[in-house]
Amino acid sequence: MSTTQSSSAKYGSDESGLVCGFLFTPGESGAPLTSSAALAWLAEDSANTDQFIWLHFNLSNVACERWLSRSLALSPVFFETLNEGSRSTRVEYADDQLIGVLNDVLFDFSFDPSDVSTLVLSVGPRFLVTARKKPLRSIDRLRVAVKNGERFPTPTALLVHLLRDQADVLVGILRNAIEKVDVIEDRLLAGRVEAKRAELGQLRRVLVRLTRLLAPEPGALFRLLNRPPEWMREDDIAELRQSTEEFSVSLNDIDTLEERIKLLQEEISALVQEQNNRSLWMLSLFTVLALPVNMVAGFFGMNVGGVPFADNKAGFFIVVTVVLTLTAAIGWWILRQKQR
Repeated sequence: MSTTQSSSAKYGSDESGLVCGFLFTPGESGAPLTSSAALAWLAEDSANTDQFIWLHFNLSNVACERWLSRSLALSPVFFETLNEGSRSTRVEYADDQLIGVLNDVLFDFSFDPSDVSTLVLSVGPRFLVTARKKPLRSIDRLRVAVKNGERFPTPTALLVHLLRDQADVLVGILRNAIEKVDVIEDRLLAGRVEAKRAELGQLRRVLVRLTRLLAPEPGALFRLLNRPPEWMREDDIAELRQSTEEFSVSLNDIDTLEERIKLLQEEISALVQEQNNRSLWMLSLFTVLALPVNMVAGFFGMNVGGVPFADNKAGFFIVVTVVLTLTAAIGWWILRQKQR
């Protein structure tokens, strides 16, 4: 078995790259569907039935794209989207199908900006086709919902559920990020300036990346809903609009958290700068206080004649008294200036 096939088998795809497939009948839960059974269903003259299928593929399997182009009547725009390098979130209407590019986090997401991958999908009146290279959380949640017997009347209903799962995943990430920020903020309020700015920076990078990848999605969906396809039902349009609004709220919450992290970073920087200034002030204070001692030591250390108090038995005490007096006077003046 080749490396690519081993990787595909690890994710549960068959020889065609199919990870999972389901056949939906009105009023019934989805029935598992293999790639061969999907071909048989597509070959039947069932245009007048209300059945539809959902096929989910692993693009890491080299046979996946070939099987899709040979077996399914997908729009050329779908295959162009598969091969282009752009990861920009968008949904467009082409050849009586909805072609979408959605970004989602990996199944084992761990607040790493690289743990974001792309899902390409095509929605028609009787099918939903999704394809990805790495396991994604929202797709896994949708598959679990189907296996648990949840019923979906149309392919658009599957899309709505997928978008809501994506929003739920985003809310979970946001909740974990808020918890981390709360802990750092508590440390900061307790005067513990050792709060990790690097951790805040990592959280901010993750949120900025998610916003950049996900922000175009509500706008693209709202533009689509203004002129929906003829085969899309009114209740599906309403559900899709509601899920899009919920997603927009999550994105706004991310923007708010980003601003909060930015303020915390600025506060930490200000406290660190204040500590540095205090340390420099203390260092300067000790330097100034040691100035009389250094000057006197320098003068009396000269190997020249005429050194005062050289023959006086109390000379040492006289010099120490003068030095202490000067030091106390300088210290009193510095403290007075600081109070002013």
